[in-house]
Amino acid sequence: MGLMDKILDAMKLDPDEEFDYDNEELDFEEEPVVKKPLFKKAKAETTEVEERRTITEKPAPRSSNKITPLRPRNNTKNVANEMEVCVIRPSGIEDEREIADTLLDGRTVVLNIEGITADLAQRIIDFTSGSCYAIGGNLQKISNYIFIVTPSNVEISGDFQGIVDGYDRNTFRNEF
Repeated sequence: MGLMDKILDAMKLDPDEEFDYDNEELDFEEEPVVKKPLFKKAKAETTEVEERRTITEKPAPRSSNKITPLRPRNNTKNVANEMEVCVIRPSGIEDEREIADTLLDGRTVVLNIEGITADLAQRIIDFTSGSCYAIGGNLQKISNYIFIVTPSNVEISGDFQGIVDGYDRNTFRNEF
């Protein structure tokens, strides 16, 4: 059997060696596992997220030259304030937030996108359309560059495009 033991030894199939190997594993002392508190780290991350949320939730200051309320705003909330219409003429992509905030306040927006590039106008219309859909509002085209956007509590009726097409544009030009 000496020959068989040598062959099994060479192939590492010796049954005695297998048991020795298992015993060697058991002889090792296990190093103590250091457990790090998971909740403390998660709490720190949550605090950081909350700080970011607090920073981003602060309303952006509204510039008075881009939003023009058609009726002065009172401090008391009543039906007249809810029916306020704001005219917004965006000049950049950062004005999208003002449009959405105005809709979230329950006010109607007349959006005038004259004088901006076609790409920027498309992005603003896409964002406004998505915001309007999210709150259950309505978006209607009045003319090529003017849109009316309403929250869910305001209903739009009538054919705006038909009304605009019916006017003779030359009658609006005054020669002085």
